[in-house]
Amino acid sequence: MQQKDYLIRAMLGDKQARIFALRTTEVTREAQVRHNCSPVATAALGRTLTIGLVLGAMLKGDQSVTIQIRGDGPLKGIMVSANSNGTAKGYVGNPHVDLPLNANGKLAVGQSVGQGNLHVIKDLGLKDPYQGTVPLQTGEIAEDFAYYFTHSEQTPSAVALGVLIGTDGAPLGSGGIIIQLLPEAINDEQFIASLEQKLESMPSVSSIFAEEKSLEEILGQIFVGMKLQILHEQEVAFRCDCSAHRFSKALITLGKEELQELIDLGETIETVCHFCSQTYNFKVDQLERLLSSI
Repeated sequence: MQQKDYLIRAMLGDKQARIFALRTTEVTREAQVRHNCSPVATAALGRTLTIGLVLGAMLKGDQSVTIQIRGDGPLKGIMVSANSNGTAKGYVGNPHVDLPLNANGKLAVGQSVGQGNLHVIKDLGLKDPYQGTVPLQTGEIAEDFAYYFTHSEQTPSAVALGVLIGTDGAPLGSGGIIIQLLPEAINDEQFIASLEQKLESMPSVSSIFAEEKSLEEILGQIFVGMKLQILHEQEVAFRCDCSAHRFSKALITLGKEELQELIDLGETIETVCHFCSQTYNFKVDQLERLLSSI
């Protein structure tokens, strides 16, 4: 039986590190189908959706987070939005990018992303959103976010993300494990050494989440011999909040002149949501009603 997509929070040691672990196989599969992604685009988007859900889990209430990865590679950037309710949406600039495997025989995610910057924008309900920006380290997403957490949020972190792609291009497994040191562990060399040893011997993340194991089982095997406390569980999903109503409001913002030009064409106007590829069609009479509402 295929394991469901969900996220758990856990504590390691005597409140010395916190862990976020999540399976995102169906999340990544949904994104791959909606955008018709190539294998390397699926891996890049799946990894970013996974870390986006982690950032969302760190928020509260109606807060949300947006990730922008702007690199000069052929993928042409990644955009992901997530919230505290366990849902995320996202897309890549060029979903059909096709590159040969890298020197290690793996999908060339870093090459597809290229060099550039990682932006994390958090809407915390304040007057202005919080934004953190760091240069991309490798473009492989995991290393880039480990650098972001450590340097932008001053939280030493280990980030492991992975997407295993089948021969048919569909994701077989996707997920992530994020470990963040808490103040109680900063000077505990024995704990840090033990943690580093566990992480070094950990199997590849993509293969871990292709197995039929629960997150609790996975963490128990990785951190065997260490005190592990599961705190919270949350289902996660790919979900977009777009709607015909939202797109009609966007059309209204074009103004009377541009709306009239669309009406004069005498054709049905097709709009497409970047985040989920859902299409919304507006017939001439609908456009006329929008114009009259201005």
